[in-house]
Amino acid sequence: MGEVSEFPVRVYYEDTDAGGIVYNANYLKFMERARTEFLRDGGIEQDVLLQAGIAFVVSRTEIDFRAAARFNELLTVITQVTEVKRASMRFSQQILAADGRLITQAMVQIACVSHPQMKPVAIPEKIKGVLLSAR
Repeated sequence: MGEVSEFPVRVYYEDTDAGGIVYNANYLKFMERARTEFLRDGGIEQDVLLQAGIAFVVSRTEIDFRAAARFNELLTVITQVTEVKRASMRFSQQILAADGRLITQAMVQIACVSHPQMKPVAIPEKIKGVLLSAR
């Protein structure tokens, strides 16, 4: 495994249910933000890709919920590229509490597609190079 990216997330009231516990779907939002920043740190801007007719879309997610995060907690999303193929990439992601507790872990597969046709296309070589160097 290669480069690891860390992205901080504060749990806001809007992220929780009435009991102050993070609603499970919001972990996916936290991971999406972390992947976006991971790509941005590598010089990959998704709005520029869209202008070029390319989009990255989630094609598969496997997720395990290990513990509950609560209102106002500071979390860290760990993101790592684990696989790069011709038209897809796979990320391993974990969400950790400030004390190191594992909250959630996931495998997220991303497909590279033409936009707006949504047909699989090869990941551009420049982007593939960034992803492979982070692996």
